[in-house]
Amino acid sequence: MRDRTFRSASAAVTGLAAAAAAIGVGEAVAAFTGPGTAPVYAVGSAAIDLTPTPLKEYAIRTFGTDDKPVLLGGIHLTMALLAVLAGLLALHRPVLGAAVPVLFGGVGVRAALSRPGATLVDAAPAVAAGVAGACTLFLLARLLRAATAPPTADTRTDAADHPGSPATTSHGGEPAHQPAGVTGRRTLLVATSGTIAFAASTGFGGRALSDSRNDIVAVRAAVRLPPPTTPLPPLPAAVHPAVPGLSSFTTPNSDFYRVDTALTLPRIDPRHWALRIHGMVDHPLLLTFDDLLHLPLEELDHTLSCVSNEVGGHYVGTTRWLGASLPALLRRAGVKPGADQLVGRSQDGMTIGTPLESVLDGRRALLAVAMNGEVLPVAHGFPCRTVVPGFYGYTSATKWLVDLNVTTFAAYDPYWVRRGWDRRGEVRTASRIEVPAPFARVPAGDVTVAGTAWATHRGIAAVELRVDGGPWQTAQPAADAGPDLWRQWTHTWSGATPGTHRIEVRAADASGAVQTEQRAAPYPAGATGWHSTVVTVT
Repeated sequence: MRDRTFRSASAAVTGLAAAAAAIGVGEAVAAFTGPGTAPVYAVGSAAIDLTPTPLKEYAIRTFGTDDKPVLLGGIHLTMALLAVLAGLLALHRPVLGAAVPVLFGGVGVRAALSRPGATLVDAAPAVAAGVAGACTLFLLARLLRAATAPPTADTRTDAADHPGSPATTSHGGEPAHQPAGVTGRRTLLVATSGTIAFAASTGFGGRALSDSRNDIVAVRAAVRLPPPTTPLPPLPAAVHPAVPGLSSFTTPNSDFYRVDTALTLPRIDPRHWALRIHGMVDHPLLLTFDDLLHLPLEELDHTLSCVSNEVGGHYVGTTRWLGASLPALLRRAGVKPGADQLVGRSQDGMTIGTPLESVLDGRRALLAVAMNGEVLPVAHGFPCRTVVPGFYGYTSATKWLVDLNVTTFAAYDPYWVRRGWDRRGEVRTASRIEVPAPFARVPAGDVTVAGTAWATHRGIAAVELRVDGGPWQTAQPAADAGPDLWRQWTHTWSGATPGTHRIEVRAADASGAVQTEQRAAPYPAGATGWHSTVVTVT
C-alpha cells in the first residue's frame, strides 16, 4: 500500500515538474517572439475572446480589476490538474501521458494563431512548450518506473541467510552498496528537482529577458510634450465641495480605472509607432509620433466611464487630456459621403467603433498623448489613444491606437458589437452617493450627504435625493465645469433620527430628462437605476 501511494504521488510530481518545464521553455522562447505569445497568456487571451458576455460581466462585477489575475490563476490551476493526470497516465502508458502536454501545446498554438495579425512565429513558444513538456514527462516517468519496479530474483539478497556477506556489509559494518530501488529513487529525486530548477530558471529568466527586450520606460520618460496651442485655465475650486470622503474632482492617473482585455500590456516604442488613417477617405494618412507631436495640441477636460460600471460603481474618472484634434485630421483626410463609423484598432487587435457623425459634430475629440500633464501611462494607452466625449470607453476610447478606419456600421462590427453590446454606446445619466459610505454610522442631527453625477456631453442640470422613500429634495450642485465633466453635489439631511435609513439619489441631464428608476444590468447598453445607500443614525 505504501509503495502504491509513493508511486502515485511521485507520478503526480513528475507531471507537475514536466508542466513547469513546458511553461519555462515557453516563456524563454516568448522572450524573442513577444510576451503575449507565451502559451499561458496566449490561451488566456483566447479564453477572454471566447468567454460568453454574461460570464465576462460576472467576472468584472465579482473580481473587478483583479479579473485577469483570477483568469491566469485558473489557467495555471487547470494546467496543474492536467499535469497530475498526465503524470499518472505516464506511469503506466508513457505515450498517452506525454500526449497531454502535446495537446496543451496544440491549444497554445491555436490560441496564438487566433490573435489578430498573428504569424507562424507566434506559435513557436507553444510548440516548444509542448515538445519540452512531453519529452520531460516521458523521461521522468521512465525513471519513476525503474525506481519503483519490484526487484528480480537475480538481485534479491536475503541478509538473514547470508549474515556478514561481503556483498552486503563493509569492514565498518555499513552496507557496501544500496539496493537498486534506493538508487533509482535518488536518481528520480535528483532528476525531478533538477527539472523544477530548470523550469524556474528558464521561466523567470525568460520573463525577465522579455521585459528587458520590451522595456520602454526610458523611451517613455524621454518624451517631451509640447504645450497646448491654447491652454485651458485651471478648474475652479468650486467644482469640488470640501467634504471628507468625496472623490477628488480630477482623478489621479494612478487611481484611474482600467478595464480592457489585455493580459499583457502592449509596450510600443514611439520611435517605431505609426498611425494609419484610411478607408472611406480621399487622402489616406500615415502619421509618426513626431508628426503627431508637431500638430496643434488641445486640452480636454473629460469624464470617461466604462459600460461595465454598475449603478454606484467606480469605473469612471475625470482627466485633463492633451492631444491632437481628431476631427481636424479626419477633415484633412477627406471623409467620403456614406461613411458613418470610425473604427480604431489597437496594437493588440482590439477594435472600437465610434459613430462618425458624433466625432465631426463639433465636440472636441482627441488623439490623446497625455493625461493630467503626464505622458500617457502604458496601462492607459501609450503612446496614443482616442477620446470622444459622450460615449462609454468601449465605443470611443481605443488604447494603444495604431489604425483608424473610416467605414460604415453595415460593413463592420467591432469587437464588442460582435458580442451583443449596443452599437452606439452613449453614456447614460448616472449619479451616486459617496458620503456617508454604505452602512456608515452617523450621529443624529444634521448629516452631510455628498456624491457625484454625470451625463457626459449632455451635462447635469439637477440632483435630488430622498430618505426612506419620502419626498424628493433638491441637492446643492457644485460649480458646473462643462457638459463633458461630472458634477459633484452636497445636501444637508436635517434632523436625522436614530435608526436605519435608506438614502436614494437621482439626477437630471441638461435637457431635463430625469434618470430612470428602472434597474438594468450593464449589458448591453449600460446600467440604469437609482443608487441608494443604507446608514445607521446613532
